[in-house]
Amino acid sequence: MAKKQEQEDASPEITEVAPGILRLQLQINFTGLGHVNTYALEDDRGFALVDPGMPGEAPYKMLLERMAAAGVPEHRVHTVIVTHSHIDHFGGAGMLAERSGAELVANTRFRTWWDPDEVDEAELELAGATEVVDVDSRAGHAAHKRPSFNRPAPWGGTINPLSFRERLRIKRQWRKNAAWFRPPKPTKRLADADHIKLGGREWVALWTPGHSSDHLCLLDPANGVLLSGDHVLPTITPHVSGIYDDALSAYLRSLDKVAALEGVTDILPAHGHPFTDLPGRVAQIRDHHIERLQKLREIGDALGWASVTAFSHELFAQRSWGSMAEGETYAHLEHLRVNGEAERRETAGRAEYLIG
Repeated sequence: MAKKQEQEDASPEITEVAPGILRLQLQINFTGLGHVNTYALEDDRGFALVDPGMPGEAPYKMLLERMAAAGVPEHRVHTVIVTHSHIDHFGGAGMLAERSGAELVANTRFRTWWDPDEVDEAELELAGATEVVDVDSRAGHAAHKRPSFNRPAPWGGTINPLSFRERLRIKRQWRKNAAWFRPPKPTKRLADADHIKLGGREWVALWTPGHSSDHLCLLDPANGVLLSGDHVLPTITPHVSGIYDDALSAYLRSLDKVAALEGVTDILPAHGHPFTDLPGRVAQIRDHHIERLQKLREIGDALGWASVTAFSHELFAQRSWGSMAEGETYAHLEHLRVNGEAERRETAGRAEYLIG
């Protein structure tokens, strides 16, 4: 089976994807993805960089190599933009901002579990986990604290249960990478419809929750360019975890919001290649979720009351079973519940649903 665009390995080629906007691809091995796109926007002050990749020595050195190939000196980076609080996007941001003295820009809701003073947005097993899952935790963690494991899931059970050997391996990897990671501390937070000038362009911030609750897209209306992050990807459907209230409804509304934008001709995603038909791609993603909801209704007819895990095993192929499949299933079940199509009960600490 051919790889989807987002699964392709990073290319060392530096490409100008829109006037004055360069794409630098960084290699990652993260939930089935092969690369993350870092975008460099040049102006008379220097450069702004969007989503500078994973944490760790090797990822940061690759970032510096790509920047050198693109003619982007580290000391001339004046702004680092993070589209959302997933580690393949913010992992290198704190280090780059510290070393360059750059401003760090994110959505007003941006959170990471390394920030002890804020409610967390994402607990992500760092650099080397067998499976990395985006989850809201509800307690602060001290900065630089080692990752925690086997956290409770909102539907019951645990998120990303790991064996002792896996936990030990990740902790060793954490100690190795800690020197190359800085918790990203935004110095500028953008609310929906805020404006920011980058790369000689006026950008409009778009709050687009769904894939995460703090997702930020940036629109250049004068030139029809949208930096879409993980909100709209060219060939895969972004994950919706359902960790916050009715995330699927939020995502569908956010999709409608960007599909209604006028004059957008260049969509620059965080994974995969640039594309042009934003309304068409949004329609495909919406259809995917509508089909998934309908399949759950059919599954519910056969299962009756059942756990999220049981529903996920019917909804996904066995190779995909696990925390991410359960999170996606939970998002769709909660959407049905909020819209009066399903009931929920707690049985022995686990959520069960009845559809219909």
